[in-house]
Amino acid sequence: MTDLLNAQWFAVHVRSRHEKSVHTALNEKGLESFLPLHTQRRRWADRNKSVEFPLFPNYVFCRHLPSVRVPILSTPGVIGIVGTRHQPLPISDTEIDALRVVSSSGLPCLPLPEFVVGKNVRVVDGPLAGITGVVTDVRKNSLVVGITLLQRSVAVDIDPAWVRFVTSPEPRRIGTAA
Repeated sequence: MTDLLNAQWFAVHVRSRHEKSVHTALNEKGLESFLPLHTQRRRWADRNKSVEFPLFPNYVFCRHLPSVRVPILSTPGVIGIVGTRHQPLPISDTEIDALRVVSSSGLPCLPLPEFVVGKNVRVVDGPLAGITGVVTDVRKNSLVVGITLLQRSVAVDIDPAWVRFVTSPEPRRIGTAA
């Protein structure tokens, strides 16, 4: 009984698109695991369908003793347990409880990347697709992206779903090749 009291939640890093199978395998091994999901409508040529995706791609949460890692690491699809060099880092019970409440609420939720002012982004969708700029402000439903044009900056409100992070330090100017 004291072992269960010492069990903590940990994030388990899994291979891409293996979240559901790892979650099932951990439960079959008698371990408590949690996979928060969100639903998205996907459109195919012949139909629309609601599909469930992990709220945190490539991660499953598992409650276990810090010293017991072999059953988790031997699960097919598991890459490792998130932590420092040789020590897994626990996640607080309150954070997991909050995730459980959110995922069971029935309210729509989506994973959002953490946009930071000063990060370089490339617009991959919408009328400005292909343009690279710098995040200058993060607002409730949009990003303000600064785009260099003729040695001047232009700030544009953009839907966060339209952009991806890039590593190049120089923003691409409109009309130049990629």
